[in-house]
Amino acid sequence: MRSNIHPTYQEVLFHDTNADVYFVIRSTMQPKQTREFEGKTYPYVTLDISSASHPFYTGEVRQASNEGRVASFNKRFGRFASRNKA
Repeated sequence: MRSNIHPTYQEVLFHDTNADVYFVIRSTMQPKQTREFEGKTYPYVTLDISSASHPFYTGEVRQASNEGRVASFNKRFGRFASRNKA
């Protein structure tokens, strides 16, 4: 195998900000931030969603709006249109 062509494979601390869960996984990511976790300093990456907060894995049901975009817009801003016509 050729040397110096592979990225560094290291332990990285990931933080799911929605669920406030931390987990350490080996990765080739090279983040600039570091954070101490359980007495050891790791490269640090924030995540918006992971298996700890994703509805598919948690079983949580989220209600999607059944209104269309136009109906939602009219509901929010319709009073301004009627005020300008008068």
